[in-house]
Amino acid sequence: MAVTHEALADEMFHMVSEYYGKKNLKAGDLTKAMIAKYGEAECTKDDCKAAIRILMDSGRCVYSYFGGSFITLPHKEGAAPD
Repeated sequence: MAVTHEALADEMFHMVSEYYGKKNLKAGDLTKAMIAKYGEAECTKDDCKAAIRILMDSGRCVYSYFGGSFITLPHKEGAAPD
């Protein structure tokens, strides 16, 4: 049974949260990690692209650019209210 896009998105969000501030993760890094975890029969590149789209559309993750495109958690501005 194939993994749902929402489940992939949750797993990717957990991975991004875990590495936040330690390592910048690219979309390809997340895709490779999910395919390695679930196998090519259960998780395809298109499934991973859909999961990343869910993360971006929901605002849980954002793209940042620092010499390359990375997926990260949204940054909080210093003057933003709590």
